[in-house]
Amino acid sequence: MAAGRQRFSIISDGLPTQLPDIDPDETREWLDSFDTVVRTRGRGRARYVMLRLLERAREQQVGVPGLRSTDYINTIPPEREPWFPGDEYVERRIRAYIRWNAAVMVSRANRAGLGVGGHIATYASAASLYEVGFNHFFRGKDHGESGDQVFFQGHAAPGIYARAFLEGRLTQQQLDGFRQELSHPGGGLPSYPHPRLMPDFWEFPTVSMGLGPINAIYQARFNRYLLARELADTSRSHVWAFLGDGEMDEPEALGAIGLAAREELDNLTFVINCNLQRLDGPVRGNGKIIQEL
Repeated sequence: MAAGRQRFSIISDGLPTQLPDIDPDETREWLDSFDTVVRTRGRGRARYVMLRLLERAREQQVGVPGLRSTDYINTIPPEREPWFPGDEYVERRIRAYIRWNAAVMVSRANRAGLGVGGHIATYASAASLYEVGFNHFFRGKDHGESGDQVFFQGHAAPGIYARAFLEGRLTQQQLDGFRQELSHPGGGLPSYPHPRLMPDFWEFPTVSMGLGPINAIYQARFNRYLLARELADTSRSHVWAFLGDGEMDEPEALGAIGLAAREELDNLTFVINCNLQRLDGPVRGNGKIIQEL
């Protein structure tokens, strides 16, 4: 190993590779040139140039590996944030109320002598995802619309109940009966999305884990079938599947993803809450589950 040389660590076909920098000045000139393209011509042009360079590298059999492992980044800089059409302050306050109600509902259900369990962390980490969907994306079935289909992550059910309580759709008595459908006076709320027990509230069952993703894929494909056969106008329908990163280990979770790609189902969106937590410990991959997905 040459002394004084900088080395650049990359992952090549799953194996760590270190390449010595034999000409740091030339390297700096290349990096400066690329920075200039980004600054003066924009990220789109820079991306095009990089793709052409990678293509040429393959043609010349340089053997450039894919950078499949990089530093973990869970946010974007403020200057790259898109315009937000809502009132951020009001929506942030509403999310705080819902998070609180969801946590308290589960806590109250686990009072002394009961201990029915429940999930708190899932909705606490996914509240922003759901609220942006409710406020700005999801289409209802009013005015002749076919509407969207939303597959809610099962473990986030406490947050959906808490939101319905703020809307006046559920009562405090019902929330106090979380996971006590038979034993609580006046009835209770099921643990997870259950269309049979709550047909006016839930549309799709999503537990056990992995059931939501595969059903969402086939729902999106069926919507395409209805449209192609002119049986129903589903042209404006979109299927949303809210999932967890730990859930992606279930065989059913990604078992039909090839169908979605083959059928080009652009009427389907997977929203995966990567909170790096699962029921039996941290999500695998040393925090790189986002890149893996």
